Amino acid sequence: MDEKHRVLKQYFGHDAFRGGQEALIDALLSGRDVLGIMPTGAGKSMCYQIPALLFDGITIIVSPLISLMSDQVTALVQAGVPAAYLNSALTPGQCNTVLNRLRAGWYKLIYVAPERLLTPGFLSVCESINISMVAVDEAHCVSQWGQDFRPSYLKIAEFLSILSGKQRPVVGAFTATATDDVRDDIVRLLGLGNPFLITTGFDRPNLYFGVIHPENKDDALLSLVSDKADRTGIVYCATRKSVEDVCSMLCEAGYPATRYHAGLTEEERRLNQQAFVYDEKRIMVATNAFGMGIDKSDVSYVIHYQMPKNIESYYQEAGRAGRDGSPAQCILLYSPKDVHTAKFLIENSEPNPELDEAAQQAVREREFLRLREMNAYCRAERCLRKSLLQYFGDQVTGDCGNCSVCKTRGAWEMTDVTAQAKTVLFCILQMHQRFGIKMITDVLRGSRGERLVSLGFDKIPTYSALRAVSENDVRQLLASLIDLGYLETEDDVYPVPKITERGQAVLADEARVVMRVPKKKEPEAETVRKNGGTSKTKRASAVSQIPDTPLMQALRVLRSSLAVKAHVPAYVIFPDAALADMCAKKPKTMEEFRSVSGVGEVKAEKYGEAFLRVICHYSD
Repeated sequence: MDEKHRVLKQYFGHDAFRGGQEALIDALLSGRDVLGIMPTGAGKSMCYQIPALLFDGITIIVSPLISLMSDQVTALVQAGVPAAYLNSALTPGQCNTVLNRLRAGWYKLIYVAPERLLTPGFLSVCESINISMVAVDEAHCVSQWGQDFRPSYLKIAEFLSILSGKQRPVVGAFTATATDDVRDDIVRLLGLGNPFLITTGFDRPNLYFGVIHPENKDDALLSLVSDKADRTGIVYCATRKSVEDVCSMLCEAGYPATRYHAGLTEEERRLNQQAFVYDEKRIMVATNAFGMGIDKSDVSYVIHYQMPKNIESYYQEAGRAGRDGSPAQCILLYSPKDVHTAKFLIENSEPNPELDEAAQQAVREREFLRLREMNAYCRAERCLRKSLLQYFGDQVTGDCGNCSVCKTRGAWEMTDVTAQAKTVLFCILQMHQRFGIKMITDVLRGSRGERLVSLGFDKIPTYSALRAVSENDVRQLLASLIDLGYLETEDDVYPVPKITERGQAVLADEARVVMRVPKKKEPEAETVRKNGGTSKTKRASAVSQIPDTPLMQALRVLRSSLAVKAHVPAYVIFPDAALADMCAKKPKTMEEFRSVSGVGEVKAEKYGEAFLRVICHYSD
C-alpha cells in the first residue's frame, strides 16, 4: 500500500479514491499547482488534506466561512489529524495561542479566513515556518463572474507573492461550480502556474431533482416535509421576510425548524446554525446567507421555496443534500412571481465597491442572463439533470430517470391550447399592451379590483373569459406563451408582455399553439405534479435506501450518545452511510470493523468496541 492510500485508510477509513481525487493528489505531491472542479460531495477536501499529511511542512487552507472551518477542523481532529483555524470567532487570546502553536509546529493544517492572510501577526508566523501548500477552498469566490464574489479573496495573490520571496508553496484551488469565465479568472487571479486542471463532471447521481408548480406553496412544502420528520433538511427562501413566514408556518405545524438570514444578530445565527448541525432542529429555513461549504453530511433534502437568481447558486445550494452519498431530494417550488422577486433583488443589490460603473453594468447584465437560464430550467420539459449538467459543460446522453420530468413523463401530453392562447393575446391587445401579468390575470379571471374597474377593463370582451381557470394556471399559460415566443417582455422588475410576430400569426388564425399540459383523469399524475414527483410510497423509496431496521436505529442511538459526550455533531462520529455499511457487513471483530467504509484507525480505536457490542447484540 502506497503512502497516499495508507493515509486515506488510516484517517478517513476508505479503501479507494473517488474519481479525480488521486490525479489531483499526485499532481500536488509532485509540486504542481492544481485546479479541481468537483461537485459538492465528491471529496474535494481530501484532495488537499491527504497531501497536507504527506508534505513535510504546514498547509494553509483559505476558507470563506467560519462555520465551514469549524466543521472541517472538528472532523479532522476527531479523525486524529492535528488541525486548527484562525478567524473572527476566536478571541485575541485564542488567536495568539493558535499562532504560537502554529509557530511551534503543532499543526499540519491551518484554516484561515482570507481577511487574516495579510495581518502582521499571521505574516510574522509564516516567515518562520515551512509552508508546503496553500489550498484555496470555494475558489470561485475570487471571480466577479462567480455567484459568491468576495473581494477579500483578491488578497490571496498578494499573500502568495509575499511567500514567493521565501519559497513559493504549491497552490491548489478547488470549487464545486465554475463556468469557463470563472475558471479562467481563478487561474489568472490566483496566479496558478500551468496548473493541472481536472473537471470530474458535475453529476450527483444520488440526488433527485424536482420542480413543482404548486397552486399553494405552503401546502406543497408541508406535504413534502410531512414524511421526513426524522430527517434533516434545508428550506431556502429568497428574502428575509419569506424566511420568517415559512419558519413560523413550519413551527406552528409542529416541525422543529429554525431560521438563518443576515437580519439576525451574529449570536442568533450562530446558535441557530449550531442547533441545526447538532440535530436539535431538523429543518433550517434560510436565505443564501446560510450554508456555503457547510460540512453537514446527513442533509437528506433541500427545498427551494422560491427560485434562486441563477443556476450556479441553485446547484450549489441543492448540492448540500446527500453529501454522504445517500439518496436525497432537491425540490424547487416555482411560481412566475419568483422571477419578479429575483429581478427586484438584482436591481436593488448593493453595488460592489471594487468594480467601476462599466464593470457593474456588465455584471448586472450577466445576472439577468443567468436569471433567464434559471427560469428556463424551472419550466423545462426535458430531463432536469441533463439541463443542469449541460449548463456546466458536461456532455450528457440519455435521460436520468431520476428527476420530476423523467418520472412524470407519462403524466403529461401535448395539447392544442390555441383557443385559450388567443383569448390571452386578445386580452393583452385590448389592454393596449401596457400592463403586467398580474393585471392581465385579474382581467381574464374577472377580478373586481378598484384599479381594474377604474380603467374600464371590466368592459372589454375578454373580461372574465378565463374565470373557470385558476390564477396559477393563467399565470402558467402566460409564462408558457413567453417561453414559446408568442409574447416577449423587457428585463425590468414588472415585465409587460408584448405580442410578437409569432403571436400575431395566432391572432390571424395562421398558426396553432401546442404545449405540454397535465393529462386529465389520472389522479396519480396530479399527485405527482403537486407533491413532488410520485406518491408518498414511491417518494419515500426515492429519497432513501438507508435501512430503517432495529439495528440501524440502535446504531443511531449509540452515535448520538457518543456525539453528546464528545461535544460534536452526530455525523462527525460516523455518517449515515457508514452506519448503513455496518448494517450490511455486520462486523464481529475489530479487523472486520476497520473494513467498514468511513472507519479510520483513530475512530476504530475510539468507538469500535461500542459499535461492535451493539452489532453483535442485534446479530445474535
